Amino acid sequence: MGQLNSMTGFGRIEAQAPDGQLEIEMRSVNHRYLDLQIRLPEGFRAFEQELRQLISTSVKRGKVDTTVSFSSYQDEKHAPQLNLERAREVVAQLESVAHQIANPARIDPMAVLRMPGVLEESPIDIDANLAATKDALQVALEQLMRSRATEGTKVRALLEERCRDIETIVAGVQQRLPSVLTDIRNRIQQRIESLQVQVDQERLEQELAIIAQKLDVAEEMDRLTAHVAEVRATMDSDEPVGRRLDFLMQELNREANTLGSKSADTETTQAAVNLKVLIEQMREQVQNVE
Repeated sequence: MGQLNSMTGFGRIEAQAPDGQLEIEMRSVNHRYLDLQIRLPEGFRAFEQELRQLISTSVKRGKVDTTVSFSSYQDEKHAPQLNLERAREVVAQLESVAHQIANPARIDPMAVLRMPGVLEESPIDIDANLAATKDALQVALEQLMRSRATEGTKVRALLEERCRDIETIVAGVQQRLPSVLTDIRNRIQQRIESLQVQVDQERLEQELAIIAQKLDVAEEMDRLTAHVAEVRATMDSDEPVGRRLDFLMQELNREANTLGSKSADTETTQAAVNLKVLIEQMREQVQNVE
């Protein structure tokens, strides 16, 4: 039995990297195709392509938002370095501006430190941190896939239940079909008798046969049964099946509509309505299947 996966999932992991603390969060929702959105901290932009490839090996469809956060260690090795030359330039620029002011405020050393380029972040080890990021992402991705599988199992159970309900309705319509056609024939004959007119019996039989053929829904019932069997077979596939299931929902709905248009009694009409309700419930769930 194949695993039916939902496109809704979540994964999160905190991990240690050589130069800091990593936090990776992944969320996925339904989408027609695979749409990967990755937000990376400064210094990690070079990782994006490899991370995309890693995600796409497991996720085939859905909108996946991945956020990577990184906090540098606060120790001597990783402490920002003071660029004294840049600090002198900033002070000189501030003093130049101060000369243009009647009563200038005192230059704040903390304001100088906050200026761009005065405090330089320690460079990170790209290769070492990429390896740690990929390892952490793999863990978050596995959580995401387990979450999608869990949701997919729930969807599968609902689809199985609706398939059984459809089969029950189809069996009921098939069982009643001979009596429905007989009732239609009797009503037409009673109507003719009430009119007290002479009719060509052979022509009447021909017309009754044509009417019965137009109202016969045996083929629609057979196709509904076949489509339900195909839904089950599709769910057993090991490949992403969302688009295939969506197509089958359209086919099921087409047969239910035909049944309603051919209906000759209220019970068959109600059966067609009930079928459309079940199929719509299935379609809503199928929209979220990978």
